Amino acid sequence: MEKNDFAEGMRYAATLKDANGKLRPANFFVYKLFDDFMIARMTDKAGLVHKIAYADVVKIVKTIKVASPKHFMLPDQLLNPKIWATRTTMQAYGSAPGLGK
Repeated sequence: MEKNDFAEGMRYAATLKDANGKLRPANFFVYKLFDDFMIARMTDKAGLVHKIAYADVVKIVKTIKVASPKHFMLPDQLLNPKIWATRTTMQAYGSAPGLGK
């Protein structure tokens, strides 16, 4: 897959390749798109924020538009590509304005 196949602020149900090359189902919300990777929160697991390479996404099964009041927000500093140069995952608390969280 390529950067053009994704959009910020969208949820995806997709098939990803894991570190061993096995295909795994995944659900994630895309925060930020960069040239080689995206920053996304896994919505079906522990809620960790992940750095996902476009090449690791084999197939997009479903795309879900998320209304902006329901976006979980992250500070802009956590979406800086320099922070992700040496990381693949991060635990970060997200808050959703208007939902009382």
